[in-house]
Amino acid sequence: MSEIAATRLSLGPLQFHWPKADMQDLYVHVADSPIDIVYLGETVCSKRREFRRQDWIDTAEMLAAAGKEVVLSTFALVEAQSELGYIKRLCDNGEMLVEANDMSAVQMLAGKVPFVGGPTLNLLNQRALQKLIDLGLRRWVVPVEMSRSMLTEIRADILAPIEYELPAWGRLPLAYSARCYTARAHKVPKDDCANCCIDYPDGLSLQTREDENFLVINGIQTMSARTSCLLSELEDNSGIADIFRISPQAGGTKSIIAMIDALRRGEVTGDAATRDLRVYAPEGLCDGYWHGAAGMISAR
Repeated sequence: MSEIAATRLSLGPLQFHWPKADMQDLYVHVADSPIDIVYLGETVCSKRREFRRQDWIDTAEMLAAAGKEVVLSTFALVEAQSELGYIKRLCDNGEMLVEANDMSAVQMLAGKVPFVGGPTLNLLNQRALQKLIDLGLRRWVVPVEMSRSMLTEIRADILAPIEYELPAWGRLPLAYSARCYTARAHKVPKDDCANCCIDYPDGLSLQTREDENFLVINGIQTMSARTSCLLSELEDNSGIADIFRISPQAGGTKSIIAMIDALRRGEVTGDAATRDLRVYAPEGLCDGYWHGAAGMISAR
């Protein structure tokens, strides 16, 4: 098997708040897609409950039956005791791998079962990564702000046989806050928000004074307006990552998966794939962080 064929594609956790029917449609499509690994669960806000526990279980079983590896993702920012209880139930599921996106989840998993280190753990050097490997980390999702040179240096120093997963397509989650900016934009309290973020399936655009779409507000999460695209690494077959992650979005996720899979198989060039996928990145593409520059810059 060639290295390109061995490279796997993952679908990251849904970061936006969608109606239940739209979530179900997404995962039905994914079950019949070339995606190898699917991350399930709410990572942004515990008030988003379109999917209840049984819905997540049913979805996980459906995807597993379709041959997908299912991973359960935890919150990136924990604000309440009830959220800790929810995370503990995920960590104690006894069957599926868990993506820890906060150190509270790491503490619950450490020394008990292998786990995935999510991109929001802020692991930015060899010592920090090695510490979590010693605690049971078996796969690391690279932080979105990490450069290629940093990752290359880390990989050279880490001897443990872990998997490296690279966020390859999607808007970048840049920050989390206890304040809900979507609720604030609607002039309602966070505790009485009526889940207004469900009206923005790809987030709420934030403009500069020059009317440029600069950021996207997604509840307590701040994201890039531009879509990060690191498909050149998949085409170059450099071995920098074992898994390439696609982030779900409201329009075109199925087509995006198909195009990136075609690139993985060598059926299209990176330039052709990037050109065709621009239609699904309305504010343009970026890869600046990966090249050690300002994040919103694009080298392609």
